[in-house]
Amino acid sequence: MPVRLVLIGLAAGVFGALFGVGGGIVMVPMLILLAAYPERSAMATSLAAIGLIATEGVIFFALHGDVEPGYAALVGIPATVGVLAGTSLQQRLATRTLTLGFAGVLAAIAVRLFM
Repeated sequence: MPVRLVLIGLAAGVFGALFGVGGGIVMVPMLILLAAYPERSAMATSLAAIGLIATEGVIFFALHGDVEPGYAALVGIPATVGVLAGTSLQQRLATRTLTLGFAGVLAAIAVRLFM
């Protein structure tokens, strides 16, 4: 199991740096499918890992002058409020509802990217 988790983290980091995705789009499905995590645990683990991934990513992007701190705050502060609201809602939803909702979001992203 630890080797799978390391590989999942590696994949999430690579996709995060290349495309700006990693936690929800890459890590959560991989934790569920490859490491047999329950949905809620996969989501929580992903959020914890994102903190580490984001810190490293922002350092390297900042070294290249690509970080806009003011805009990051304009997105990040409301996102913090959104995390609190989303976590509260997630704890109230049935697991099946979470699974279907997550699958719907991933399907919508895939359709949008193909268009």
